[in-house]
Order: sequence, then structure tokens, then C-alpha cells
Amino acid sequence: MERWIVFGVCCCWWLAASAQALESVFSAYNLELEFPSLQERERALKEGLYDPGSVIPIDVDVYYKHGDATPSIFVTIPRFAKGVPYSLAYVTNEMRPNGTLLQAYPSYEWHKSHGADCNGLTSVYRTQIDECGRMWILDSGEIDFIQHCPPQLYAIDLESGKVVHQYKMPKRMYKEGVSRFVTPTVELDPHNCDVGFVYMADSIGDGIVVYDVAAQQSWRIENKFTYPHPDFGTFTIAGESFQLWDGTVSTTLTPHGLGGRRMMYFHSLSSEWQMAIPLDVVNNGSNWRLNDVSAALDQFQLLGKRGSQCVAAAMSESGFLICGLVQPASILAWNIRTSYSHQNLVMLVEDEQRLQFASGLKIVRNHEGKEELWVLSNRLQKAFGAGLDYKEINFRIQKCGVQELLSGRTCY
Repeated sequence: MERWIVFGVCCCWWLAASAQALESVFSAYNLELEFPSLQERERALKEGLYDPGSVIPIDVDVYYKHGDATPSIFVTIPRFAKGVPYSLAYVTNEMRPNGTLLQAYPSYEWHKSHGADCNGLTSVYRTQIDECGRMWILDSGEIDFIQHCPPQLYAIDLESGKVVHQYKMPKRMYKEGVSRFVTPTVELDPHNCDVGFVYMADSIGDGIVVYDVAAQQSWRIENKFTYPHPDFGTFTIAGESFQLWDGTVSTTLTPHGLGGRRMMYFHSLSSEWQMAIPLDVVNNGSNWRLNDVSAALDQFQLLGKRGSQCVAAAMSESGFLICGLVQPASILAWNIRTSYSHQNLVMLVEDEQRLQFASGLKIVRNHEGKEELWVLSNRLQKAFGAGLDYKEINFRIQKCGVQELLSGRTCY
């Protein structure tokens, strides 16, 4: 039987499930990166293209090959600065002193130009693997806000390793030197493998770019609801504070099959607001005139307020919106059939040690067809503050079955 208790903090109230812990999959003091050769590693170090202190993972993604109980695990390592040798990697089985060895994906060659070759990858914050085995990679095209390449979207078939789609964003869709595209959300047809739209969150440019895949056309949504909130630019984690001024960071969609009008749910990183807008309004390009901040403004819905920031978010097939809450460090869930109020916000797991800044969060289907929640945390408050202590575990990947998590049962 489910057990719920009322939990209050930060002038806000949530319901808290019975205490449980996520299952640990990966942990590291610092990331161990593989290079094509020792000489290439030395070259990268000498030229400032590899600074171990700049290597901070942001996202996790997971792919279960057909029938395989052991998944492939991918992580993104954005180039906040130039000391990151590659921006997308997969976790190998080889252990090193600091943690498990990472290998560049799709290959080291895709990353080695550091923005000089726009047919490669410049800087990746997050990805999404769809249920047809394609990884959608959103490349911001910038390093430290210097726009080396246009933001672009790749889709790679994970079985063949081939690029099956690529879209370079036109200049009118982004703000050069300002935009930072951080999260793709894919709208997949439930009856086949057709992707209708991809929604791309621009957290620093404070907007959402909608991409019609078939038409290869895009439009931009930007208004007061996609911006940060001035009261939520300070992030405090485990007693340490730092500043972030980020707009829209996450978009999720009503699952197919729930009935009713489907919605896009989104939130800004530096905000407590949970927003929504009908998906058919979003997908109609004629609603969105360029630079019109009043476009379809009456269609946006402020569903409620959390009292704290959420980072990454994901939607379960049963309609639970799950996000990584900043304070307290926890996993928060909301049933989208209910009002967004304190009575309906459920804190599934609270862990001030192992959930410090849950920047990567995915719901994936495993080899048995069951949904799993995967979470990456990175102690960003230390990376952006006094610095990481490499005698401590800084980076973690954890998981739990979604049904187990929602019902308060032990993670398998």
C-alpha cells in the first residue's frame, strides 16, 4: 500500500512518498575520457583543448537494443569553455581510477574540430532517443557564447550509426552570441516511426523553436512565459549558492492515448512556474510571427508554482510529469490530470547527497517493455562555485522503475 506524508520546506508544501533510494548505475570523482592515442591526449592538453576541470556531464540517455537486458548509456558534456575534447560520449565497461571510461560518440572525429567543421558536433547539452532507436542530438553550435556554427539537429540510427536526418537552424531562429539550445523533445507518431515535430528549448535566448520535420520549416516562440523569473536566479544546493539566469529548459508532451486536448508542458530553469499550452496551437506555424511576443499569448496557461526550480523533466506514459527539483534535492512528480497544487505534487525521492542538481532525466522503456527513470546529477553548485573536490563523488547516474517509484516500492 502506498504511504504518503505531508512535507514542508522553503515556504512550500509537497506530498512525500515513503523513503526510498534510486539504484546507483554510475558514479565518478571526475570523468575518465578515452582518446584515440596518448599523443592526441597530450596534444589536447598542451593546446588547452582538454582541461579535466572543465569536463562536466549534463545529460544521460539510454538505449536498450532489441532483447538486450544491458543498455547503452550515453552522456553529454557541453563545452561551457574550450577545454572539453568531446561533447557526447558513451559509457564503456572499462574501469579507471576516477570512474568508468567514456568513449566519444559517434566518434572522436565528430568533435575534434571544436567548431571549425560545422558538419561535426560543437556542443551538446541534451539528446533524446526515440522509441524507434534514433538519437536526436541538439547541437548548440557555440562554445562560451561564441557561435562557431548554426545550432543544428542530428538524428542518428543507433543500430547502423548512420545519420538519418540533419537540420541546420536558419539565422532568424536564434540569437547569435546569446542563444544556447539545451533540450530537444521529439513528437513521435504512436503508430509508426514518423517524427512530426521537434521542440528545441533555448534557455539563454529565452524561447522555444518548433521544427516541422516533414516540411523542414521552423518557427520561434518567445514571450514573458519563456523567460526566467527574477526571484529564482539564485540556486542553493547543499548550503552552497550560485547564480543562473536561464529561461525555458524543458518541454514535455501529453502522452498519446490519454484523451482530451494534448498539451505542451514547459518551464524555465530560473523560475518556479509550471506552464502549458495546447499542442495544436504550438504546431500551427501561422500562429507565430517572428519577434511578436504577444502571439497566441491568451493560449498560455500558468498551471501553478513549485516554490523551487526544476531542472530536467520527463513524462511517463500514464501522464506523470517528473522533474529534478533543486531545493530540496529530490525527484518531484505531478499527475497531469489533476491541478498543479501542493496537494498533487509528490516528492518521490529526496536525497541531498546523491541528487545535487539533477540536470539529466529520462524515462525509457527497458528490454521488458517497462518504463524506467534515469537521472544524472552533477553537483553544479560546486563546479560553478568554489570548484569540485575530486576526492568526493561528483557525478552520478541512477535509475528506478517508474511504477516502483510512483508506488513507493523499492527500486529494482
